[in-house]
Parts: sequence; C-alpha cells; structure tokens
Amino acid sequence: MAGYRFLTSWLLEAPRDEVWDAIWDAPAWPLWWRGATVAEELDPGTPCGVGRRGSYEWRGRIPYRLRFEAVVTEVEPPHFMLGEARGDLEGTGRWRFYEDDGVTAVIYDWQVRTTRPWMNLAAPVAAPLFRWNHDEVMRAGGRGLAEHLGCRLLASD
Repeated sequence: MAGYRFLTSWLLEAPRDEVWDAIWDAPAWPLWWRGATVAEELDPGTPCGVGRRGSYEWRGRIPYRLRFEAVVTEVEPPHFMLGEARGDLEGTGRWRFYEDDGVTAVIYDWQVRTTRPWMNLAAPVAAPLFRWNHDEVMRAGGRGLAEHLGCRLLASD
C-alpha cells in the first residue's frame, strides 16, 4: 500500500467554537465543501463523541472517488479530534483548533495508505498528482468553510 502524509492549515477570522461546530457537523460538509459528495453519520458514539462513526465519499479535480468510514477515537471539543479511517483510505486524521483574538487556526494532519489496487500500482508515478488532488480538495474546504461561516479565510496551506 502507498502511504501519504498530508498537513493542511486554515486561518479563519471566526471564533474557534463556530469553526469547531462546522467541522464536527460532518453530515453538512457536502453543503459547503466542494469535493465532499457523501458524509453520513452511521453511529453517534458516546455522549462525548468517542465512537462516532461516519461514511464519506470524496471526489477531487481528478475524476475518481474515495470511499471510507471514519470513527472518532479521541475528542476534546473545541480543541482536538482524532479519528481512524477504513476503506479506500486507511489511517488516522487529527484535527486541532487554536484561537487567538477571534482568529482560529485549524490544523489537519492526515496520515493514510491507499487500499485500491490501481492507486497502489500507479503510486510510483501518480503520487504527486494524488497529492495535488488532495490539496485542491482541502483548499476548497477552507474557502467553503469561510463562506459557510461568513468570515474571511486569512490563509490556507
């Protein structure tokens, strides 16, 4: 399996609680995040959110779809969330949220392996294209989140 580590950061002119709420409300992602085609909650987990499980489908600029389920393994609202993914991608995703004077920094660390045979065969040549596609989806997420919250996206990387 081909492995990848993606690190995304967004800087939004919005309170952390509002940013957290929008990210936590994963079923609403397709309404504002271009690329998120399916985001369904399958299990709400415990009252604090541990064990929350969702089904996701993503499509970037390159016309292939990735499907996986993710379960929240640790959560500390509105600061931190860790999840495990299984499906076309397997690995961990870690969201961190920091606020200073009404500006929220979002850091997303996504460490995954591809499980689809064609992606693993193509990885030696196509990995830069897969990375670009992921980065485009994440840039769209930052722009969409800012629009959804009615705030400015100050930086996206």
